[in-house]
Amino acid sequence: MNKQILVAASLLGALSVVLGAFGAHGLKSLISEAELATWAKAVEYQFYHTLVLLFLSKSGNRSTLVRWSYRCFVSGIVLFSGSLYLLATRSATGFAFASYLGPVTPIGGVLLIAGWLMLFLSALKTSADA
Repeated sequence: MNKQILVAASLLGALSVVLGAFGAHGLKSLISEAELATWAKAVEYQFYHTLVLLFLSKSGNRSTLVRWSYRCFVSGIVLFSGSLYLLATRSATGFAFASYLGPVTPIGGVLLIAGWLMLFLSALKTSADA
């Protein structure tokens, strides 16, 4: 078990539930249906990748590729989901800087993809070593 990854997964998982509930109940009357869909997509991707982190924490594999996978997933969640949360609520919050976050979302997506690729390479390396 990797405690650092488990702690990150636990916190991000709890945050996923809180943000999902907040979007479904707290934001419903404040933002448009399209913005709610964006919020829901952010929660969805955060939760999926939190589950991957949970798997990584329990895998017992502490290779460099797994550490990089962890870093990519956490950074990707922050940039991808975080930017979507801010973009989804910009009409309600009036944050003018939120319009500059558009390019951040794809960077977060690339980091999520990189996390999966690192995990793939780790699996290939582990299979070759076994």
